[in-house]
Amino acid sequence: MDKKTFYITTPIYYPSDKLHIGHSYTTVACDAIARYKRMQGYDVMFLTGSDEHGQKIQDKAEAKGVTPQQYVDEIVAGIKDLWKLMNISNDRYIRTTDEYHVKSVQKIFKRLYDQGDIYKGCYKGHYCKPCESFWTDSQLTDGKCPDCGGPVYEAEEEAYFFKISNYADRLLQLYKDVPDFIQPETRKNEMIAFINQGLQDTCVSRTSVKWGIPVNFDPKHTVYVWVDALSNYISALGYENDAYNDYDKYWPADLHMVGKEILRFHTIIWPAMLMALDLPMPKKVFGHGWVLLDGGKMSKSKGNVVDPVILCNRYSVDAIRYFLLRDIPFGNDGIFSNEALINRINTDLANDLGNLLSRSVAMIEKYFGGTLPAVRCADALDKELIDLCESMPQKVTDCMDKLLMPQALTEVFKTIQRANKYIDETAPWVLAKDEANHPRLATVLYNLCEVLRYAAVILAPFLPDTAPKIAEQLGILGMDDILTYESLSAFGKLPDGFTVKKGEALFPRIDLAKELEELAAAAAANTPAEEKPQPIEHEPEIVIDDFMKCELRVGLVKAAEKVEKADKLLKLTVFDGERDRTIVSGIAKWYKPEDMLNKKVAIVANLKPVKLRGILSEGMIMAADSGEDVVVNFMPDSVKPGSRIR
Repeated sequence: MDKKTFYITTPIYYPSDKLHIGHSYTTVACDAIARYKRMQGYDVMFLTGSDEHGQKIQDKAEAKGVTPQQYVDEIVAGIKDLWKLMNISNDRYIRTTDEYHVKSVQKIFKRLYDQGDIYKGCYKGHYCKPCESFWTDSQLTDGKCPDCGGPVYEAEEEAYFFKISNYADRLLQLYKDVPDFIQPETRKNEMIAFINQGLQDTCVSRTSVKWGIPVNFDPKHTVYVWVDALSNYISALGYENDAYNDYDKYWPADLHMVGKEILRFHTIIWPAMLMALDLPMPKKVFGHGWVLLDGGKMSKSKGNVVDPVILCNRYSVDAIRYFLLRDIPFGNDGIFSNEALINRINTDLANDLGNLLSRSVAMIEKYFGGTLPAVRCADALDKELIDLCESMPQKVTDCMDKLLMPQALTEVFKTIQRANKYIDETAPWVLAKDEANHPRLATVLYNLCEVLRYAAVILAPFLPDTAPKIAEQLGILGMDDILTYESLSAFGKLPDGFTVKKGEALFPRIDLAKELEELAAAAAANTPAEEKPQPIEHEPEIVIDDFMKCELRVGLVKAAEKVEKADKLLKLTVFDGERDRTIVSGIAKWYKPEDMLNKKVAIVANLKPVKLRGILSEGMIMAADSGEDVVVNFMPDSVKPGSRIR
């Protein structure tokens, strides 16, 4: 019987420089999903790759004095080394410079042209080089790129256009017919709002950029990067080329995982292209949030990135994988900090998991010479732990099916934490004092090892280096029949006579204060003087009674629009848990109306109303202001409107 297939993709990364921890987050998330599906018995195709064409690459190569191909070859080698370091189990790696991909893109472009979906015209407008995006006047934000906030320049050249405007109604119908096609739900509303503004035909070729795939029937044109890049998801399976023969087996994709900044291309341009080609739609596109550093998005151009290689070498690959999957709220933005990373390692990995293994193995060696006797004695106290352990795999699977990876790991560690509590409840060291209690002691230690067996199996997709170490210390490494997902169907699969062997600590505990001090010293030594922290002018101190006068609550943005003749202002309709209120906020420079729709924000609810541009504003949106950038304080989806912020 053929296995059920599962096709998952990362975005293909732009090799303009080394990748940072944000890229690693996307790829580690996809890897955990792919590994989990394989563990469940699926035939998985896990694709990642690199998007290697475009003007920015052409310019960087020229500045370095090498060819574009030489430039990307060096960067891509580093990307592949990073994925190897981070235990990424991709089945295929596609480069848009691969000959078979070039062949596919040229055939796709020609077919769309022949059937009238692509036509020749003249492009005149604005172009953002970092984003490789064209923009109209109405789409710019204060004259800058609405995605990255960077400058745009005027462009005018002959170009081919894709008639995406013909597919607006079909796209909206797709979103209606397949409600979870775009995830999270809030991102779908953003795409609907974008389409309803009016889709304009998309420029799909350039004559001023030579580094790309030539249009084979009009060679002075180069295929525009997004048509080139998006086609990778089917060219990698052999669509319109003879390099592979997997298209019929794996397409449509079960999941495209992308960053929220490129969701629009994957949920508007890509499905419209597939509609034009009369091909099935991918089943789901998930636009995850950003990994933020000090409140701002990591950016290679800004230089505020965290190097995953340094982190992995300092703390271990599995520690970094675990932090990314456990601490970043999937679908929302998450903040990376050294303190949060170290605390998570110490709390979950060292204290909970590591201590459970080391204590259990040490007690078996101390009390039974490493091998538990077959004579055991159960007790009612065991039931809660056993029930929790047996229910855990299904709970984890339910979370993984919904792409709730932090919650999946929470379920695993609930069981691990309960096992640590079970040690305190049963007090093995007391049972050991009386030989008559040894059958009961053996049962307690057996149950602890069973919990660890469950952990070794269910954590393998997330912590691929750590899981075998747990099995090795339990003495069951190589006993494949009890280390499968199916083996978790019932508690008690450990064989009689298994022999444990204590090993090194899975995750040594880190001295937080000392580590932060060392990291700060290292950072200071490498920070130019002009970038070092400067004194802050603080407001006068207040007492708690003064603070409590400020009523901070969670509000849900139900509508958003620009204020006429006011470039800086947005008019927001915010539900505060009791009623809708209007708030005028000076964030239009940084946020478009659709960026705010259906988001939960922190508001000052008892601010005296005031008229701004003739609009009565009943409160204030809380945001961080760094002078050059403003970041709105979005609240998690789980928090109810009206909740008090204290």
